Amino acid sequence: MRMRTLLLLLVLVSIGVFVSVNWAAVTAPTRLSLLVTTFEAPIGLLMLGLVVLVVLTFGVYLVVWQSAMLLESRRQTKELQAQRTLADQAEASRFTELRDIVHDELEGLANRMAQMQDALCTEIRDNANALTATIAELDDRMQRLQKGDAL
Repeated sequence: MRMRTLLLLLVLVSIGVFVSVNWAAVTAPTRLSLLVTTFEAPIGLLMLGLVVLVVLTFGVYLVVWQSAMLLESRRQTKELQAQRTLADQAEASRFTELRDIVHDELEGLANRMAQMQDALCTEIRDNANALTATIAELDDRMQRLQKGDAL
């Protein structure tokens, strides 16, 4: 139990013990005035009734206040859930957009790599052809030199 609840229970029990110990004084009739009239009644019971009325009024006020707070809390929870859903959707949208961007970039890189590979193959083929032509020319020269030495 919370400290406030214990304190409230302690006060109510104290009042109950006080009233039960002094029951004769609480129920003793007394002459009371209401400014326009007078009457006889036990002032202790009248005061006890007023205390009970104040406690009941306060209890009803607390119940109404807690109900209002609970309804407000539920409303805020619903709003937070709606905002969380929107944030999750926005995040999912950003992830989808990011995935599409990365995919497009990777496709672009793959296309550039293919172009570079084609260019490299073409250059290697050209160099191989040039090398083959140079080797063939050197071979021809060597054969001519060998024929010239042989003559």
